Amino acid sequence: MENVESLIKAIPYINKFYGKTIVIKYGGNAMIDEDLKQSVIKNIILLKYIGINVIIVHGGGPDINKELQNYNIKPNFKDGIRVTDLETIEIVKKVLIGKTNSDIVNIINRQGAKAIGISGIDGTSILCKQLDKQLGYVGDIVNINCELIQNIINMGYIPVIAPIGIGKDGEVYNINADIVANKIATSIKAEKLILLTDVDGVKVNDEVISVLDEEKINELIDKKIITGGMIPKVKSCLDCTQNGVKSVHIINGCKKNSLLIEMLTDSGIGTMIV
Repeated sequence: MENVESLIKAIPYINKFYGKTIVIKYGGNAMIDEDLKQSVIKNIILLKYIGINVIIVHGGGPDINKELQNYNIKPNFKDGIRVTDLETIEIVKKVLIGKTNSDIVNIINRQGAKAIGISGIDGTSILCKQLDKQLGYVGDIVNINCELIQNIINMGYIPVIAPIGIGKDGEVYNINADIVANKIATSIKAEKLILLTDVDGVKVNDEVISVLDEEKINELIDKKIITGGMIPKVKSCLDCTQNGVKSVHIINGCKKNSLLIEMLTDSGIGTMIV
């Protein structure tokens, strides 16, 4: 009976988001733990089945590090960005496109839904230039072409996108998955961008703040409550909402069914930025 009541309470949210598009950035420990991976994918499939258009942008840092170790290459980071030389970008392509992307697509297809895996190389969907010579093949997004992504959605499939871009001269670039998800959400005018992370959201005194806007974000930064790596994350989320996306959600993908709780319940589970 409790399950039935929960379904009935979800009806207004199903009605609200039916036919709308959401972008989910999928990464962190929710991609590493096999049980969590299955749970997240089931949440995504359910959202698709109730009529929500879902776009997945995935990371793959742990898989890349593991493969680099197989080649006796030590991962190298500068200011949190992976330094990507010619040898590393070949491994990044191999892992993100050949393994991580295809694994996610395979899980979705095995569970009865339909997915197509692409990267920004396909259809020149993500056009890049070099971000910084010192970082090597790391991309700064110049343009998002949503035509291929939209066509995949129109055919009834879930697009699963690897964060790889291409330059005007054919160079291949590694890009931060958060940035790719942000730019795709903005370009396709998504209803929501959801960041599945390893944290519960933005916290004050160990309590998650349910809703943040520009005024509150600036106040918390000034008071040094929002600090470190969370500052660029919330600013990026705010930028997204100021460019056509209705809301951005930071939620803990390691908590079972967090995606459904955030999308289809009154309480939610993370921080929503509007």
